[in-house]
Amino acid sequence: MTQATEDTAPSVTYAVAGAIASVTLNRPDLRNRLSPQAMAMTCAFIEQAVADLAVRVIVITGTGNTFCSGADLSAATSTDSSEGSFANSGPTELVKLLKAIMDCPKVTIARVQGHVAAGGNGIVASCDIAIAVDEAKFAFSEVRLGLAPAVISVPCLAVMNRRDAQELLLTGDRVDAARALRAGLLTSVVKAEKLDEEVNRYCSMLVLAGPEAVGHTKELLRRVPTLSRDEGFGWVSALSAEVFASPEGQEGMSAYLNKRSPLWIQGAAKVEGGTS
Repeated sequence: MTQATEDTAPSVTYAVAGAIASVTLNRPDLRNRLSPQAMAMTCAFIEQAVADLAVRVIVITGTGNTFCSGADLSAATSTDSSEGSFANSGPTELVKLLKAIMDCPKVTIARVQGHVAAGGNGIVASCDIAIAVDEAKFAFSEVRLGLAPAVISVPCLAVMNRRDAQELLLTGDRVDAARALRAGLLTSVVKAEKLDEEVNRYCSMLVLAGPEAVGHTKELLRRVPTLSRDEGFGWVSALSAEVFASPEGQEGMSAYLNKRSPLWIQGAAKVEGGTS
């Protein structure tokens, strides 16, 4: 395992265990709020995980009883309107972070170990899979602060049911994980003691998939809904021909026909232990 270290406790840490990279928001005393610096560090760690061929899944989580409480309001209340102020850099860094998660060619999992508010919901929604403890509470609290959930609306509205989104984003009400699950924000809700077991269950399934196949499938999930029917069929037919002819596709089909494991499974590290 590798671990990022600094002279003082870093606001975000990075660790790799086998095929799983963990990016951890690490300011529990500040409820893991998002400063521009923390968001930039998170982006950098995601890029590091993408560049590491051994990494197959990226888990984003937090320390303490809060997954992420959103923007660093102490910085955001400054009246400074300069280019380096939070009003300018905060939304920009959040856009970069959410795009880095949404466009990541590897599978991302939100390991939601605690409460989520405001911008934290954007991180949860941007991940491919989101698993939360049943004790976690969720709130789109922006409207109660005279703000709007502007940047996070892009990933959140892409996964949430319309009526649920209208209710939760407009009221700012604090709801439980079961309600967030029904709203479409989460994939799974478990007891706290089962969180790592559930995350590892997904990781164990995900490493069975071809790495390039995962990237192509994520592109399908992003792009197909934006295309007309004929545009969609035109693009996916070309992609299908490409993946059938690809070395990974040929290897996968050969392994199936010969009743053996494909090379990417043979080379993948076994998923073991916790992900936190």
